[in-house]
Amino acid sequence: MMRAFERLLNESQLTSNDKTRFTIETAKLTAQLSDQFSAPAYARDLHALLKSYTKDPDPYQKVKKESNDLVMSLYPKLKKQIIDSDNPFSTALRLAIAGNIIDFAVGNSHDIRATIERVLTSDFAIDHSSQLKTAISNAESILYLGDNCGEIVTDKLFIEHLMHPHLTYAVRGSAVINDATLEDTEYIGMHHVADVISNSYDAPSTILPSCSDEFKHAFASADVIISKGQGNFEGLWGKTDKRVFFLLMIKCDVIAEVLNLKKGDFVVIDNHTIHGDRHQDPMSMDDTKLTTHVTS
Repeated sequence: MMRAFERLLNESQLTSNDKTRFTIETAKLTAQLSDQFSAPAYARDLHALLKSYTKDPDPYQKVKKESNDLVMSLYPKLKKQIIDSDNPFSTALRLAIAGNIIDFAVGNSHDIRATIERVLTSDFAIDHSSQLKTAISNAESILYLGDNCGEIVTDKLFIEHLMHPHLTYAVRGSAVINDATLEDTEYIGMHHVADVISNSYDAPSTILPSCSDEFKHAFASADVIISKGQGNFEGLWGKTDKRVFFLLMIKCDVIAEVLNLKKGDFVVIDNHTIHGDRHQDPMSMDDTKLTTHVTS
């Protein structure tokens, strides 16, 4: 994330003095961190600081559009792969997870294509996809938590395959890093396949206490919650006893350590299978290992 911020600063019209001041303020924010800091909240603070300097409400707007355009250009081929597959559910699910690479491979179609090929032929490091399929088939309502731009196009492919009559797709409340907002879902046509809402908060994650009442109601009432990406994983892992399924590609050492896996692994995790039914307040629980990681 810090490298991405540095790139944006270099491309901005800020003076050298402003860039120096931004660097100093970033260092101050970092120095104030405690052992219990929240990685998504820290990322939100950094992004707010960046926006205050650039005077740009969406510094990643160009990058986000490039991401969406890139995956939209692959859309017809990917759609055909699902239709022609011997197991369309598995293929659509795998493509949705492959889209998670967009977070750090923006503009690199080779990496994206290579990841798609790898996820279509690799075993999942944790594979609860059969539980997910069963849960979806039994669910009256589904809440799908989106993550990054570009990736939302592969989410759309998965949702199109599911054709569930009561599926809600949720994104961030306003621009933060390259995470998707309502404007991005409108751009790629998500509203044609799902009801779309925002969580009304600008952290690159799902932080339940800060979300809107509309989102909290959707979260509380959903039979199945599909959580995409590391940001949502950081916000919800160990903090809910709902029927949450985590779909992601592991991109950092901390998440790899939490799950006892390695970077680059693909996972589909049934939260109940891992943690059991703990019946605890989802807003009162914490996983201290995740406080050492800054959302990528």
